[in-house]
Amino acid sequence: MFLDRYHVKLVPQNGERIWRFVLSRRSIVIACTAFASVVMGSATFALVTAGMAHHEVAHLRAVTMHQSRTVTSIDRQTEQLRATLERVERENQRIEAAIGMPVHASKPVRMEKKASRGASKVSLVRARLREIAAVAARAAALSQRSRARAVRVLNLGNITALAQAALVAHIPSIDPVAGAQITGCFCYRTYPDVEFHEGVDLAADWGEPVRATAAGVVTAASYDGGYGLMVDIDHENGYVTWYAHLSSTDVRVGEHVLKGQRIGRVGMTGFATGPHVHYQVMHDGTPVDPTPFLDGIPRNVIADRS
Repeated sequence: MFLDRYHVKLVPQNGERIWRFVLSRRSIVIACTAFASVVMGSATFALVTAGMAHHEVAHLRAVTMHQSRTVTSIDRQTEQLRATLERVERENQRIEAAIGMPVHASKPVRMEKKASRGASKVSLVRARLREIAAVAARAAALSQRSRARAVRVLNLGNITALAQAALVAHIPSIDPVAGAQITGCFCYRTYPDVEFHEGVDLAADWGEPVRATAAGVVTAASYDGGYGLMVDIDHENGYVTWYAHLSSTDVRVGEHVLKGQRIGRVGMTGFATGPHVHYQVMHDGTPVDPTPFLDGIPRNVIADRS
């Protein structure tokens, strides 16, 4: 049988006052329960604190690993961007030299040395951002140079196009009489004499317009024996064209004419049996067959001039 009360006596060794306590069973149970609660609470708090600390450490470790991967990725991308930019700049310098623009030499962007093991990841990221900013500045400068180069190339292209157009304009490439029929070839013939016919005869109605087959300067506009009334045009590139047996002329010596401009009218002056135009093309003083020039510029002529 359990007692309801317990007597506790504390006797000091030096004979001083003796302490006596009377404890009920209930108070002992309460005290033990409170002590157990404190112990369990402390243990629980310690476990929770340890768990939180472990979670925080794991989180910090994950953040550190992510930052490391980020820095590594930035390093790789910055290096790739730098290499690409330097390659583009080398090509840009080559093109600038080719088109006569001043060549701009750029100092290469060097990667900063990697920080020590204990360095802050933030400082590494800031360093990489500075490198990216430097590369971006070079890219902006390169963009400005590219725009200037594009304008230069466009101007050169326009000049080239104009030069090409001028070249084409001064090469015979159209029929001097629209719709005319060839009645005399660039070949040997027996009438009126056995001789080589150095042009082509283009039959057409009397008075039909005769046009310059290329731009040039009129060097003759008068009668010339059996050729009758004729016009000679120097195209200032080695080509000269003759237009003979005209009934009238619309140009004078020294006049600049355009391709397709009317220079006279069909007739039969000089030695002619009917209205036609004797059309002759010469290159560097030598007669050439006019037939290929009646409908465009021959391919071999374009190849020689390109």
